[in-house]
Amino acid sequence: MPTDVPAHDPACWRHVPSSSTPIDAERVAALLAQEWDRFVASTPASGEHNARASRSLPLGVTSSFQHWDPYPISIASAKGAWLTDVDGRQLLDLSMGFGAMLVGHLNPVVVAKVTEALEATGTLFVTPSPTATQMAERYQERFGLDLLRFTNSGTEATMYALRTARAATGRKAIVKIEGGYHGGYDALTVSVKPGLDEAGPEEAPVPVTPQDVEAGTVHVVPYNDIERLDAILAEHAGTIACVFVEPVLENLGIVLPDAGYLAAVREACDRHGVLLVFDEVKTGLTAGYGGASERLGVKPDLVTLAKSIGGGLPLAAFGGKAEVMAAVVDNRMPHFGTYNGNPLVMAAAQAVDEVCTREALAGAESVNVAALESLDALIAQYELPAHTVGFGVKGAVTWSATPVRNYRDYKRTDFGVAELSWLWGVNRGVLTPPGLDEQWLVSLAHTPDDMATLVGEFAELAAALRA
Repeated sequence: MPTDVPAHDPACWRHVPSSSTPIDAERVAALLAQEWDRFVASTPASGEHNARASRSLPLGVTSSFQHWDPYPISIASAKGAWLTDVDGRQLLDLSMGFGAMLVGHLNPVVVAKVTEALEATGTLFVTPSPTATQMAERYQERFGLDLLRFTNSGTEATMYALRTARAATGRKAIVKIEGGYHGGYDALTVSVKPGLDEAGPEEAPVPVTPQDVEAGTVHVVPYNDIERLDAILAEHAGTIACVFVEPVLENLGIVLPDAGYLAAVREACDRHGVLLVFDEVKTGLTAGYGGASERLGVKPDLVTLAKSIGGGLPLAAFGGKAEVMAAVVDNRMPHFGTYNGNPLVMAAAQAVDEVCTREALAGAESVNVAALESLDALIAQYELPAHTVGFGVKGAVTWSATPVRNYRDYKRTDFGVAELSWLWGVNRGVLTPPGLDEQWLVSLAHTPDDMATLVGEFAELAAALRA
């Protein structure tokens, strides 16, 4: 790794080779053309399904992220770590719902408890229930929260956490990280992968607001830049409710905090009287037993959770310190939701809580680390301008010869090779999320042999790139 790059937090994984050789762009373009032809030839039923779905669903999908050109793969069923698409092909699922399927598809404990709720408990009461209280008590202990509320999606959780911070402080402005994604609430959609022609200078980015959004005052700062954050807080602290941040950015591949960065953010917020909110919708249990907050040793004022806690059912939560959550208690921030904490999702949450022991999560992480080490060896063997990054049970190959520490670094990565790497895997039965920031998740259902499939197709890609 270059000596002038700050060390990353030791609770995370990053391995950057000491040397690399550029990749021939014409070779990448030729392989991409070949692979797109292969994709279309091998997925006709997905193409037909997308054409049908597009007549009732915009782009033929239920979430815009699911779409890619010429069409996405449509999945018919899933079990464990594997998917079956509408063409009958088996695919290793390394997307796993961005962490929502941490315990695997159709996990037997989740299925049993949800079936029991369906048959013997009920699906919706819209009244207090012991099942919700029990899970709240478990989350208090696991995640170190004084008080929490359940919601149904990550966007709801981040929206209500932000509104709670505003109500608790009596201020409206916020600070968020350039490039960071926190769901669909207006203020949090500012500067999510903005165009560099709009985003201002690298050291002092300006907020980029989508046309359809009424965001309010949002200050945008680079990740891993404590000096810029401190300057913004010093100038505007009297109007800022909170700093809203993913402790590890997982919208740009995986971007790790520098050693000491998050502790410095915590200190700056305390010094300026501003709340700190950790968005753990994508980290959560994928980071470890108590989430990223526990693993990284920094306690926020509020935290949001979703995906990994629900076993594939729609469940999220927000919570934190009692003095901040008092805004919910005294109704300065009324929080409503017909489906909040319903018995069906509480049954799934109980199953996930029981299955995701420290030992089970450590076992899945060891499978991930072994895969990362194997990929490191291939990157070194073929002198690829790439490096591995990992956090908990998540991992990524980043197509850059130098570490990515913020959004502008991410924009300097090789998106052509990133697209090829993703498509190469899809055509060989390995599905990672679409987008140019490939990231995988090792669930409790994945085995070393499953991850050998990923390593094997990557070895074929490396050889093809150097052919």
